[in-house]
Amino acid sequence: MSTGQLQPTPTPKLTAVRFDGVKCRVSRIGKKVSTREGWLGDYDYSWLCLPSLPYSKQKRMPPFYALEQDLPLVLAISSGFQHALAMLAGLITPPIIFASTLSLDNETSAYMISASLIGCGILSLVQMSRIPLFGGYYLGTGLITVVGTSFATLSTANSIFNAMYNDGTCPSTTAADGTITRLACPDAYGKVLGTSLICSFLEIGMSFVPARKLQRVFPPIVTGTVILLIGASLIGASGIPNWGGGSNDCAGRPMSGIFELCPTIFAPRPLPWGSPEFIGLGFLSFVSIILTELFGSPFLKNISIIVGLAIGCIVAGAAGYIDRSTIDSSPAITFLWVHTFKIGVYPPAILPMLAVYVSLAMEAIGDITASAEVSRVEVDGIEFDSRIQGGVLSDGIGGFFSALFTVTPLSIFAQNNGVIAITRCANRAAGRWCCCFLILFGVLGKISGVFLAIPNPVLGGVTTFLFATVAVSGIRVLSYVKFTRRDRFVLAAALSFGLGDLLVEDVFTHLFDGVDNPSSGLKGFFDSITIVLILSAGLVASVLNLILPQEDAEDLNAVIDDDAELAEVESQHKKHG
Repeated sequence: MSTGQLQPTPTPKLTAVRFDGVKCRVSRIGKKVSTREGWLGDYDYSWLCLPSLPYSKQKRMPPFYALEQDLPLVLAISSGFQHALAMLAGLITPPIIFASTLSLDNETSAYMISASLIGCGILSLVQMSRIPLFGGYYLGTGLITVVGTSFATLSTANSIFNAMYNDGTCPSTTAADGTITRLACPDAYGKVLGTSLICSFLEIGMSFVPARKLQRVFPPIVTGTVILLIGASLIGASGIPNWGGGSNDCAGRPMSGIFELCPTIFAPRPLPWGSPEFIGLGFLSFVSIILTELFGSPFLKNISIIVGLAIGCIVAGAAGYIDRSTIDSSPAITFLWVHTFKIGVYPPAILPMLAVYVSLAMEAIGDITASAEVSRVEVDGIEFDSRIQGGVLSDGIGGFFSALFTVTPLSIFAQNNGVIAITRCANRAAGRWCCCFLILFGVLGKISGVFLAIPNPVLGGVTTFLFATVAVSGIRVLSYVKFTRRDRFVLAAALSFGLGDLLVEDVFTHLFDGVDNPSSGLKGFFDSITIVLILSAGLVASVLNLILPQEDAEDLNAVIDDDAELAEVESQHKKHG
């Protein structure tokens, strides 16, 4: 045997391997942009764009594009555009409500919308990644899991803002007739951002707890209850009041002052709250969503919320209800940190914000499971658990950086799972295009001005439906519960607190009035307890679920037999009735 035969085969240089990989990637991109197959593929675009008739025979479904499957450019761009439009209403609603609650000027309000769009686009890219970390941990889910401002944050932040106005942290004036007018308070938004920033470490820590233990502490009976009540509370606090003309002080129909008419007496066509003109505008937007679902193409069904906004704005503009000042005052181009807020910490908001991050972790677990189902990947096992861990970690880190981006905490958006199901495209390339569109919408400042000009009744008609879908998501989560006697008991106890506070919202306001001359620290603690009680339903459900023993198998079978017997009796009654 010769000496040359004994020598090992030379290892290719690392730079050569990298060069070959880059060369192969460039070649693949060149083929995609230069061929019909690369642009169009074999997808049925007519199915996506043609309107449908109720009860008509469905056409053959287009092929399903899996997570890592090669995706035509046109389908990737169009699917990404649908994802962006599907989540657009959910992204612009929280900053609009925050700005209205804090009486901020048009320029700052438009910036908050732009920052929300840009921040969500950037952090969605992180959430959709699947970056390996130490010890088998990951960052991101590796699915099309886009993020947006959480509605749990919206309801809690509004309560925090109310507390700030009540304790004098934010300024307000009182007219001779007793009407209270809230003045601009941008520092309140900065305090919520600062409190959110430090509380985000709770969710970051929760991400390293095994997913199965998190699911044991926060099962569907807990998460479903919280999501249901969040949706219901937003309908009452924002959706319906805006439908009537505004959720600001004009909803109280004062007899004098700038809020005597809605949205203010300076609006182009101000009217008293609840006027039939306002109700009609909101109803038009609401009905447009229903008609789009009935007759629209799959593309339009994915963006039915935007269709409702567009039709409502067209009619409102023709009738003279739209104020152009927000559009004129908005810059053509903007970005993060064009406006900044003084970061601070509001001690009474710490406990409520910690509860928000627990809620975000619960939402993330359910939404990641739904995303995995529609993406046709495993919903059990080690890989799935790592997706949940990576998603919760990305949510927590996103909460930290979103505060630095001047955006309130974010969570995974569930409505995009519907886009995946309808378009049959689970490829992450569509999600990346979605992020590009969101960032583009945010950078173009005039778009934020247009969103800010949407009349309150139009926004109310659409957001009432949007918040109702949040409540329905909670009901869907509750459908996974077996509804044994124990489960019904836990749910009844939780809803006793949740619905009670929802229907009589100031029931806990005077809880600590009997304490004489409390110190500022003690009063802050009392305020935090009062705000946390808004989320008491989730706390009650979680504690009772942990301490109440599970029912024996025999008792469970007896319940099932009783339910079956009851169903049979009802069936016989219908036959003989």
